[in-house]
Parts: sequence; structure tokens; C-alpha cells
Amino acid sequence: MADESVVESPVKRQRDDEENGVSVSMDTEGGKDPQGNGLSSVIPGWFSEISSMWPGEAHSLKVEKILFQGKSEYQNIMVFQSSTYGKVLVLDGVIQLTERDECAYQEMITHLPLCSIPNPKKVLVIGGGDGGVLREVARHSSVEKIDICEIDSMVVDVSKQYFPDVAVGYEDPRVTLTVGDGVAFLKNVPEGMYDAIIVDSSDPIGPAQELFEKPFFASVAKALRPGGVLCTQAESIWLHMDIIEDIVANCRQIFKGSVNYAWTTVPTYPSGMIGFMLCSTEGPPVDFKHPVNPLDENECQKSARPLKFYNSEIHTASFCLPSFAKRKIGPKAN
Repeated sequence: MADESVVESPVKRQRDDEENGVSVSMDTEGGKDPQGNGLSSVIPGWFSEISSMWPGEAHSLKVEKILFQGKSEYQNIMVFQSSTYGKVLVLDGVIQLTERDECAYQEMITHLPLCSIPNPKKVLVIGGGDGGVLREVARHSSVEKIDICEIDSMVVDVSKQYFPDVAVGYEDPRVTLTVGDGVAFLKNVPEGMYDAIIVDSSDPIGPAQELFEKPFFASVAKALRPGGVLCTQAESIWLHMDIIEDIVANCRQIFKGSVNYAWTTVPTYPSGMIGFMLCSTEGPPVDFKHPVNPLDENECQKSARPLKFYNSEIHTASFCLPSFAKRKIGPKAN
């Protein structure tokens, strides 16, 4: 089992008479219930993702049953059974993963960086409390040490209880969990410690905001070895081009190797896609578009958990940008 530096907090279940209360939401401003759990009052029994991060639109999923609702020190947490995407994890009214499409995010955010460098040994994950990135990092046999820093222990506990196929990543003996702030954690990391750092963050509001700012990127670069790589969640080209331009500008100032934007499709994320910033420090050159450390796809398909989304062709294709995005962030990319 992984070495965990914190005692798990208990996961509280709702009373039986509340668990399936998907139609008890009230008409309130913005179409949400007063507790802010995203249950739509416009269509009772549906979850609607409404946020200032994507104004004027909402994606809705039909709720079969609410499995868990709780409030941690940092955020509201909900798990519900949907009719089409399996179980769904929601933080502060925003979908983090669903059983059906989590593979498109977890596999890409992990294998885009780790397949781009030879023989990665030490990997740090910031965020990613659900354990999915850990699960994917574990596919790389060269990796000897996997550290994860997640700010919210309740996310870890809830994921282990309701998403065991995702949280299975915690069972790898190479994993060490630290519950705490990722920014503070990085400040104490020795220079050049990691071959790869993967930042699986939520949107740049609330506790994740610092993970999108220049001082954080500078700390990441310092913690990476020469030619080490960063992969961080980098929002949607359909919704957040201004945020992406800022991220690209910051990364080009901090990282003296390669700086690239890639993307993948995730149906339950706003606009149906999500992007990643991939950066390398000065040192051995890194060509993210043409991986030098490909996964053995035949072996992965024979494993207990075969790859569902990632392959070498989609790796290279993910760096192809539509023209409107290429004009904004593409021309100077290495």
C-alpha cells in the first residue's frame, strides 16, 4: 500500500431518505438549489453545470441517485449516479470526472509528458486526489517514485469509496501521498528532484488559482531536472483563450526548453474538450509531438486495465490546433 502521511477522514453518507432527493431543488437565482450543488430547478432530477467560467451555457446530466454530499474544509463535494455516464464526481458544482469519460483526461495528462522523455524515474502529481493520474503513471515501469500532493483529504476518501477503479492508483507501493498545499510543497522540493511534474488542477478559481500563476511555474521549473517536463491542465480554447494566452506567455518566460499546447476531448467538460500545457526545462531537448518513450500498447491492452483512449497516433494529433487557436498561441510554440 502507498505511504499516506495523513489519517483518512470519515466519509459521511446521507440519510436514506435524502440519497435519492434529486428533485427537491428549489427555484433560485441562477437555476440552482440554495446549497449550490448544481441540481437544476429548471429540469428536476438533472445536474446542470453553471459557472461564470462558461457564462450563458450549461451542460446537464440526468441524476439517477445522489450517492454522497459533503463539505470539506475547501469545497462542496458531491457524487451522483447518472443515467448515461456512470458515477460522477462534482466539486463546487463543477464536474471533475465521470466513469465513462475519465480515461480521455487521465490517460492524456499523464502519457503526453511521460512518453516524451526517456526513462522517467521520479514523478510528482499536484492535485489529482481521485487517483487517476497515479493509476496511469504506474503503467511506466521505469518510474521508481510517485509523489502526490492533494490539498483536500476528503476528495481522496470519497474517490476511494465511490471510484475504486480510478483510486486504484493509491495502491501502488511507489506512491507517497501528502495532504497539503501544492504551492507550499513545491517550495520545499530540492532543486532538480523530478523528471516530470503533472498538475491535475481544477479551474483557476478558489484553491487552484495559484497553480496558474508565474511564481508557481517558476517553482515547478526549479524542481525539475534539466530536460524535465511539466504537464498542467490548461482550460478550453473555446471558452478560455485569454487564460490560455496568459499561461502560454508565463510558461515561455519560465521554461527555456519546449512550450506546447495540446488538447483532448472530454464530453462532460465545458465545451467538450480540455487542454494541457506541456513545457520542458533547459537541457536535453524534448519533442513532445514525437514521443521517444512510447508505451507498449500491446502489453497495455493485455493488462487488467487496458488503455481506453491514449495511443501514439492520438498523442501526436493532440498538438494540432484549429486555425483560430494557432493564430493566438501556435506560431511561437517550439
